[in-house]
Amino acid sequence: MAANRAAAVSHVGKIRSNNQDSGYAGHDLFVVADGMGGHAGGDVASAIAVNRIREADKEYATATEAEFALQSALIAANSLLAETVFEHPELTGMGTTVSAIVRVGDQLALAHIGDSRIYLFRDGELKQVSIDHTFVQRLVDSGRITEEEAMVHPRRSVLMRVLGDVDASPEIDTWILDTRPGDRWLICSDGLSGVVKHDDMVAALSSRDAPKQVAEKLVRQSLDAGAPDNVTVVILDIADTARGETMKDPVTVGSAASPLSFDTEAKPTTRTTRLPSLRLHPIRPATGPTHFEPQSEDYLDELIEEDQRRVRRRRVTWLVGVIVLVLAIALAALFGYQWTQSRYFVGASSSGNVAIFQGVQQNLGPISLSHVYEESSVNVDELPAYDKQLVEQTINADSLESAKAIVNQLSDAVKQ
Repeated sequence: MAANRAAAVSHVGKIRSNNQDSGYAGHDLFVVADGMGGHAGGDVASAIAVNRIREADKEYATATEAEFALQSALIAANSLLAETVFEHPELTGMGTTVSAIVRVGDQLALAHIGDSRIYLFRDGELKQVSIDHTFVQRLVDSGRITEEEAMVHPRRSVLMRVLGDVDASPEIDTWILDTRPGDRWLICSDGLSGVVKHDDMVAALSSRDAPKQVAEKLVRQSLDAGAPDNVTVVILDIADTARGETMKDPVTVGSAASPLSFDTEAKPTTRTTRLPSLRLHPIRPATGPTHFEPQSEDYLDELIEEDQRRVRRRRVTWLVGVIVLVLAIALAALFGYQWTQSRYFVGASSSGNVAIFQGVQQNLGPISLSHVYEESSVNVDELPAYDKQLVEQTINADSLESAKAIVNQLSDAVKQ
């Protein structure tokens, strides 16, 4: 059989104590899931989802059939997560993103929920084909903020859709795309897309290395950038349209690669009604905590209004800062100029006579920091050679009286 045309790699990162990501690269199915819900539930959520979804790694007659099977697998995984929370209340609030691909010949069926991403690298260009189900993406889509502003928005990690025990019928994006030999598909958690720059991802994907080496290179890029979150990468290369040219043996990585581990002694309890304001908060030190917010229109309006208030506060703060800075510069310039006008020196005036100057010899560009305070009748050319040289080079005086005394001395030197 030909060499593997796909690979899956996962790393815990440099901050997290456990890996809450899961990934799978199979014969026709490729999945990345990023769990959330804190230390006690994120790893369980992604593992349950991937273990259930990988049952869909089968041969399908059409991409439409694969799309339906993939959607059904995600919905089944969502139900399984809800059942698990019912049996283990300590896991309440866990959830997971899922991005998945099923290959059927020269077509792909895709399914997506959350902020993990699916990319297509074709002809040297990298394009994101999935849409983030995040609050800031809503703002971008509505034209309220730009893509650049979304990258630094304080709520950039707020998710609007996930698999979990909140919604019995979550809205899952599914679609079908054509693919062709030479395409390289990337599925990743935000531990990669939120840390590694677009150009660096392009450089890694441009390599002719095997998918395994490319995936490891992308993970290293995240680690080199600090890896504040778990990072999981699945690479699929399209070499031809034949089935079985992907993985010799399916590979599972991340938390799904280990047996599920949680408190089995917890007794089932009566399930209470979940309030629409439920929020799930894991620990993501560097990129900000990712958590789920329900898709309530009232809540979205509240978040948008809060964002607008934040923008107004930022503009007022910026304006006040500019005004304070301008005032500080103006005061510094005023006091500085006043100090220069307390200084005096003796030099030659434009008419060639010895004069007392008020200020300092330096200039600020076209602005002179001195002017003639008093001009004498002593001509510089009449002075002895040594005194003439001193006047032309200017003579500093400690005070106005000292400057007048210097002029008197020079006058006496001419008379002698």
